[in-house]
Amino acid sequence: MKLLTLLEVGDLTGLFVFIIGIVLIVLFVISMFVAAIVQIIYEWDNKRKFSRGQFWRTVLISMLVCGLISGFVCGGM
Repeated sequence: MKLLTLLEVGDLTGLFVFIIGIVLIVLFVISMFVAAIVQIIYEWDNKRKFSRGQFWRTVLISMLVCGLISGFVCGGM
């Protein structure tokens, strides 16, 4: 399968790629909010610092969990 075939909208391939892209963008935005809330809670007492690595790991874990939840809901229970 060529890359051009994925970008054509002749059948529903383009629609599926578009939907997956939208889902990934929404998951990323939600995960950023979750990571920001976790960072605020973690640094609440000003004794600990939330590093950049911890922030991006929190985003990744949140995206994986949200992806599992959306796959469970969209795939059927």
